Amino acid sequence: MLAVTNAPNLALNLTYAFAAMLLVNLLLKFWLLSRQIRHVAYHRYEVPSAFSNIVTLTSHQKAADYTISKLRLGLVDLALGAAVLLGWTLLGGLSALNQFLLGWFGASGLGQQLALLGAFVLINSAIDLPLGLYQTFVLEARFGFNKTTPKLWLIDLVKSSMIGMAIGMPVAFLILWLMGAAGAQWWVWAWGAWVGLNLLLMWLFPTFIAPMFNRFTPLEDQALRETVTRLMTQCGFASKGLFVMDGSKRSAHGNAYFTGFGSAKRVVFFDTLLAKLSTKEVAAVLAHELGHFNHRHIRQRMLFLFALSLAGFALLGSLASHFWFYAGLGVQPNLGSPNDGLAVLLFMLTVPVVSFFITPLLSWMSRRHEFQADAYAVAHTSGEDLAAALLKLYDDNASTLTPDPIYARFYYSHPPASERLAHLSHPPATNAS
Repeated sequence: MLAVTNAPNLALNLTYAFAAMLLVNLLLKFWLLSRQIRHVAYHRYEVPSAFSNIVTLTSHQKAADYTISKLRLGLVDLALGAAVLLGWTLLGGLSALNQFLLGWFGASGLGQQLALLGAFVLINSAIDLPLGLYQTFVLEARFGFNKTTPKLWLIDLVKSSMIGMAIGMPVAFLILWLMGAAGAQWWVWAWGAWVGLNLLLMWLFPTFIAPMFNRFTPLEDQALRETVTRLMTQCGFASKGLFVMDGSKRSAHGNAYFTGFGSAKRVVFFDTLLAKLSTKEVAAVLAHELGHFNHRHIRQRMLFLFALSLAGFALLGSLASHFWFYAGLGVQPNLGSPNDGLAVLLFMLTVPVVSFFITPLLSWMSRRHEFQADAYAVAHTSGEDLAAALLKLYDDNASTLTPDPIYARFYYSHPPASERLAHLSHPPATNAS
């Protein structure tokens, strides 16, 4: 049953608070994006002195133009996202969808609530589709990065949708069932199920999901294989194998990463990365990734995410039983039947508005980890090789060398190029064990 004590006043207060926070959120994002656009445009005409002997003016201007184009698209996405959020909440879109499905199903049971979640995801995906297509086939293509075809894009969409349904629907069913059957402490059980799913996906992704989208072949370059194997042995890291992914069939961007969990860990190199870097430079990039494992950054981030999600489930468990939570966000709840699907969707829609304000803290933590991983790489390979690799990646990925300092402090998960290369020249002490 919903608690309705003092509901009108609390609902009105929530409406005002949400509207104010959304406005502040929107204005702050717009200000940050505008600062970045102006700063990058202002420094477009001259390569920073620290890079003048390495980066050409043509490459620097391409990076500036690419960055500005993405940011302008981000402004459109920002306005659209705010309008859609208002439409779902205070303007009554989610409430109307719920009432429509109630008329269709006749009652708010598990079937109706699952249909509500599914319809919401379908409509939101359709709204996001035009901007996604524009980014892939216009913006990325304009700067020479897009390699995917309409056919491949459609195949990816069908595959990802099928996987999303195969994973998402059972999870949604389990959480909704727990909300209705596990009593007041349902959120503890739901959080446990969510944690278990994430751990399972970390094990399943490299072996079963990723191969559905890309081809993974064993690393054949014998010299590189020997160098990488020797480095991993030196660092005490064991993996299931070294693989090359055909990333070039979708994008010209390069990367390398570790994936998997426990005995399923594997090292993956994009073929685009191997085409651009020397053996020593690839080893330096890999040493950086090994630094994350040495410092247990992956585990720290995972535990932090689990702790944050526990707090989120607890908050949802408290809010879901109050009438004002729904009414204050523009939704007419079901008075005599479950509202669990509505509660989940409202929570998913509103939490990002609040959590956005801790972005600078999360970004700072991530940049700190990157500096530590760089220092570890320098201790096991060569700082010059890592710097050369990073410069090639900045150049090939058209990453701006002149970000706005405030924007970078707020958003950047990796240090700006100038700071990162300066640290490579004088790395702090690190535990190289």
